[in-house]
Amino acid sequence: MRPEADAALSNRTGVPRPRCAERIGLVKLTKAAEAGYDLRPLWRRLIARMLDGSIEAGEGLDLSVIAQLLGDKEAGLAIQETILASHQLFRSPCAAKPPRLRVLALAAATDIGSNTPIEFLLEGSGIELTTLYVMPDADWPDWLPAHDVAMVIASDSDDCRAALDKIALAAPTWPRPLLNLPKFIERLDRDKLHGLLDGIEGLEIPQTVCMTREQLMLLSQSSLAISDVASGLAFPIIVRPRGSHAGKGLAKLDDVNAIQNYLGEHEEDLFFASRFVDYRGDDGLFRKYRIVFIDGQPHACHLAIADRWDIWYMNAQMAASAGKRGEEEAFMQTFDVGFAQRHRAALSGLAKRIALDYFTVDCGETREGSLLIFEADNTAIVHDMDPPDIFPYKVPAMRKVFDAFAAMLHRRAGRANEIAA
Repeated sequence: MRPEADAALSNRTGVPRPRCAERIGLVKLTKAAEAGYDLRPLWRRLIARMLDGSIEAGEGLDLSVIAQLLGDKEAGLAIQETILASHQLFRSPCAAKPPRLRVLALAAATDIGSNTPIEFLLEGSGIELTTLYVMPDADWPDWLPAHDVAMVIASDSDDCRAALDKIALAAPTWPRPLLNLPKFIERLDRDKLHGLLDGIEGLEIPQTVCMTREQLMLLSQSSLAISDVASGLAFPIIVRPRGSHAGKGLAKLDDVNAIQNYLGEHEEDLFFASRFVDYRGDDGLFRKYRIVFIDGQPHACHLAIADRWDIWYMNAQMAASAGKRGEEEAFMQTFDVGFAQRHRAALSGLAKRIALDYFTVDCGETREGSLLIFEADNTAIVHDMDPPDIFPYKVPAMRKVFDAFAAMLHRRAGRANEIAA
């Protein structure tokens, strides 16, 4: 199959153009939920339309998102499966008509956290976003919507693997610039990342190994030595179910006695394990930075500060501490001459090794001053949802990120003269 991005293919084959279903979109629904808006009335209206068969495809995909935002992932994915069985093209709201640029995102049929949330990056940009869900068991459409640049937004997770493989086969003949190629995304899994980044000057990344439930059980029974699992692995270790994100199932196990308790609370069959690195600062607090890389250049996304090692932004209670926010503000405002300069060699080496056009890194700093890598991802959320009355410094910082992303798309599309439009 050779994808085409204009009407000529439709004319040649006689196949009518598939309609791009219009939708409310991930951004508006997520921001409404974060602002405390009750999505349940909308859920009830849309589920009624689905049950009587009158629902439009775009409404159905929005319904899937609402279900997941309300905490029912299983229902959301079931609704998505039903919708995608007959319709795969969706258009998000655009701030400009005609659009300044047209982007086609290649997505996998997965949950809302496993595709790049590109809508957040493009909101208000005047760039039109159309998303094609790549279905492993379905043929490519005979017609694709006109676009200036395409981007793969599926992740390295197991449920995206078949979609990535299918995109990889089509990538060499794609008629427009194609960003975030699958061959680079597939190297981001935790047990592969260490080998990819190991040896970069000023960078530390503990080796991560995939362990079966049986191996962990043998380890808990002292029937297996931890050094036999991987050289350099020693207690305490960090364990999480394979494929989990946002700290779900993440735990620090100090010795073999903690393993059985952990397995009793988690039923998964595969886990990631790595050695624990104590990265607390002199004040006893832990700091986790999110850096977003756009066309090889790092940008500040956020800084979470907490007295616990398993930080993510939501559990750091940044809104409740003026002191923490002051430190985050200084980090973001001085990023180019501060953090980025301090870790210049590590950040440069990391960008070259990962080689994606767009990705994020969650990291810390060791007591020796190295950049400590926790994970690299192409689907971590980069957003502007923090209330500006509490986080006023984030408005210009995130605007810089979004502008850099739009500028990259224009450059890759060969339309740099329109960046300022």
